[in-house]
Order: sequence, then structure tokens, then C-alpha cells
Amino acid sequence: MGTVDEDGNYTPRKITENDLAGTFADAIEGTMTKLADGEVVRGTVVKIDKDEVLVDIGYKSEGVIPSRELSIRNDVDPGEIVGLGEEVEVLVLTMEDKEGRLILSKKRAQYERAWGNIEKKKEANEMVEGLVIEVVKGGLIVDIGLRGFLPASLVELRRVRDLQPYVGKVLQAKIIELDKNRNNVVLSRRAFLEETQKEARDGFLTNLKVGDVREGVVSSVVAFGAFVDLGGMDGLIHVSELSWNHVDNPSSEVKVGDRVTVKVLDIDYERERISLSRKQTQKDPWEVFATGHEVGQLVYGRVTKLVPFGGFVQVGEGIEGLVHISEMSTQHVETPEQVVAPGEELWVKIIDLDRARRRISLSIKQAAEGGELAEEYRKHFEVDEHGNWTAGSDDASREATWAEYYGEGDETGAPAAPEA
Repeated sequence: MGTVDEDGNYTPRKITENDLAGTFADAIEGTMTKLADGEVVRGTVVKIDKDEVLVDIGYKSEGVIPSRELSIRNDVDPGEIVGLGEEVEVLVLTMEDKEGRLILSKKRAQYERAWGNIEKKKEANEMVEGLVIEVVKGGLIVDIGLRGFLPASLVELRRVRDLQPYVGKVLQAKIIELDKNRNNVVLSRRAFLEETQKEARDGFLTNLKVGDVREGVVSSVVAFGAFVDLGGMDGLIHVSELSWNHVDNPSSEVKVGDRVTVKVLDIDYERERISLSRKQTQKDPWEVFATGHEVGQLVYGRVTKLVPFGGFVQVGEGIEGLVHISEMSTQHVETPEQVVAPGEELWVKIIDLDRARRRISLSIKQAAEGGELAEEYRKHFEVDEHGNWTAGSDDASREATWAEYYGEGDETGAPAAPEA
């Protein structure tokens, strides 16, 4: 600028005056940002291409952020990460690559800042929040400013088999492992859920009593049983408590989403575990059978298994009795196979009902001598003039009843009627 004298006269500055302290090159250099590898600086996005972004950080040339250095996510579209004119924080990777370019990284700058924040949260035992961006072997990757690993076993209070639905969701989790040297951050959403739900669980357990009968929804089916959401906590129905009948595969009894009635068997307050029973809310078929039958009655059954000392015969749904080898025939029998075969249907007589040991003894040879039919069969048979039981007139109804009784899709032939 020029000068003004005491009288107010203005004298403009001579344009030929050299007021530079040094050379012109030094003056240009003095206007530039001083940089060093690893330094974090701020700049403005001036151009976005499909594989890189140009950023003005006040240096002699614009810096380049390769697409792989934009985000911790893989295969991103640069236009989805930054916008023209946006101010971003970047880390200087290389002052000058082989092509003379200044190479920057947005994700490394984000990473450095994130580590500082995460270390503070870990020390304060605070939770972190992030977007699930990927499913990997054994768990999920969560964007918390860097790639946090959330193991599948720690996603929920129980293990989750299908992790794909979590992608795109924002989750809160607790930091359980942090190692910057190994670039390792392990998260636990289960720990977060346990802490946030502890008060609700404590209240739920306080109001729950052994012997209570509750309604619930099957939340998970596993090899050893099924978990049921009781509306505040999950309880486990062990496979042995799913049904009065033997169950090999729990999924054959219940499915996820099924509403079930259960009885509380046990509550472990220390480990917060609830044991449930489904079968104890249903009638015991063995007791129903024992109550409705008597020694001396004839029942119809199917041979299920042969053993050296006899054979087992199913006489009701889940109800089996033993025909000892001595009760198979009036003749001497060396092996059960001489008399019957698995799958064969026949009349047997009840010769003993041991309710204490839940055992039924049956006889084939005594059934052949005749006797009184059990109540459920009488309406399907008639006694002829010789005192023998004969098939009733309603054959279709009778056959349908047999099919229903044994849970068959096809109708079985009517059994031959024993003598009365």
C-alpha cells in the first residue's frame, strides 16, 4: 500500500519497489503447507473419479486419495464416501510416489483418530456403536472408525446361526479386546445386552417360580433341545422334556416361532438359567394307558424290536410292552424270530401293569386263548353266537380308526378278531 503525509496527501507505492525478503521462489514456498509423511491434515475435495479423489490441502499440488484408502469398507464407490467441496481429514502416506503425486489416506486418518477415541472408551468401560458392514468367517465386521470384529457367539445372548440379516444394522457393543500393535479390536454385543438387560432379568427372575406354567415362543432349536422366549428371558427345554415319547431330533417336535406351553422345572439364579418342560404340561400317555387298561385285557399292537429274551410291542402312541420269550407260544421257542418279526401286527394280552416302574408285560400265547377286549376296541367288534369277537359292520370307520391310532397315512387292514 502507499503512504499518507501530515497534510493528508496520499503517495502510492512504487510498483517497481522490491519488498520481498528473499527470492520469488522462497515467497511461493512460504505460502505452502509444510508436510511430512504420517502427518494428519485437513483439505477440501476438488474432484471425484471412479478410482480416486483429489484433495486440496494447500500444497503445491493436489493430493490423491486412492479408492482403497477412502474407507475401511471394501469395494466402495468414492462418490458415496465424499462429496465435492467437502472438508476431510487425511493422513500423508507418501510425499511423492514414482509418478510424483502426493498420496493421501482418509481411512488412515480416520483410523488414527478412532484408536484414540476407542482407547478412551475402553478405559472408561463405555460402549461403542457402529454399522455392520460385512459377514466374515466366525462373525461380523463393525465400522467403529476402524474394523471391529464381533464374534458370532457374542452377537446375541445365544449363538446366532444366520448373520446376514445383521448387515446394514447399527449395533452397540462393548470392547473386550484391544491391541493396536496387532490391529485387533474384538467386540461383544452380548456383554452390552447382558448389562442393559440385567435389571429387567433380575425383575423377571424374581417373579418366576418353580412349578409356574407359562406361555412362550420357540426362539431357537438346537441339538440338545429348544430355547423358549418367556417374554423376559429365554429358558431351555432339554430334549428329554420335549415330549413323553422318545425324541431324536428336537426340530421334529418344535419349530422356531411355535407358541408352546411350558412348566418351570428349575431356576439357577446365579447363572441366570431357566430349565423348562413341555411334556409336563401334557398328559402322560403311559399313565393314560395304565388308567384305561387292566390286566387280562386284549390289545392290538405292532412288534417294534426283537431281543434274545423276547420282543417289544407298541400298544399305543409311545407305549411299548414286553412279550417275554416264554409268552410267545405254547411250544418251546429258541429265538423270538421263530414266532414274530419286526413290523408284524397282532393281538396280545396284558398280563402285568407295573405303574411304579412303568412296565407292561404282554403275552401272545395267552391272547390266542381269548379274553376281554380293551375298551377302545369294543365298539369296532361284535360277539357272535359262539362267543367270538367278530368285525363290526362299519369296516371303513374301523380301518380309519386303526390308521389314526397308529398315526399312519394309509389305512391298515382290520386286525383279525380274537376269540372272546
